Amino acid sequence: MANEKKGNGEKDKKVQKRPTALKRDMQNIRKRNQNRAFKSNVRTTVNGFEAALAKGAEEGIAALKSIYSLMDKGVKKGIFKKNKAARVKARFTKKTAATAK
Repeated sequence: MANEKKGNGEKDKKVQKRPTALKRDMQNIRKRNQNRAFKSNVRTTVNGFEAALAKGAEEGIAALKSIYSLMDKGVKKGIFKKNKAARVKARFTKKTAATAK
């Protein structure tokens, strides 16, 4: 009776102790997967921007807003450096302006 939790009748489960290095490795793998997924989402958005720009300037501007948003979020999370985000946004803004003329 001493090993039972109150209410649900399950036995206590001991949390497995891990060395700090192993825990850090697990955290790094988890963050790496999250960062890879985020970068993949950015690449997909960029490809969508190219397609939208081919259709017209108005659709390109809407897609440009999503690129701005994703790049700013990436900088905030530490996935991209500030200068890379600025460079990418400037290049796509320039493409949009050239198409609008």
